[in-house]
Amino acid sequence: MEAVAKLNNCPTSPRKMRLVVDLIRGERVEKALHILKFTNKEVAIRVEKLLLSAIKNWENKNEGARPEENQLYVKTATVDGGRQLKRLRPAPQGRGYRIRKRSNHVTLVVDSKIQETQN
Repeated sequence: MEAVAKLNNCPTSPRKMRLVVDLIRGERVEKALHILKFTNKEVAIRVEKLLLSAIKNWENKNEGARPEENQLYVKTATVDGGRQLKRLRPAPQGRGYRIRKRSNHVTLVVDSKIQETQN
């Protein structure tokens, strides 16, 4: 049984977020948490909180089950572009340069490798 956690309108560019999310895609949850803890990027803190939220969502769906015993792993991790705030910066000779402040949406899906057989 899989669990999903989403982070919407995170105020960093999608390109910077993808660098961190690509590190944990397909990894076991324990290893992914260690990777995020020692990654030297600011967005790693947000992704770590999101991964912990996905683990808690999985625990709520599967009461009495422990993540360590079920070999939880990051099934999918996607980063999509969010909305952009468009600003103008003063430029020489009375012109204005456009600045796009980007945001992103992150979706993490956590699943267990051991499938329980229901009889």
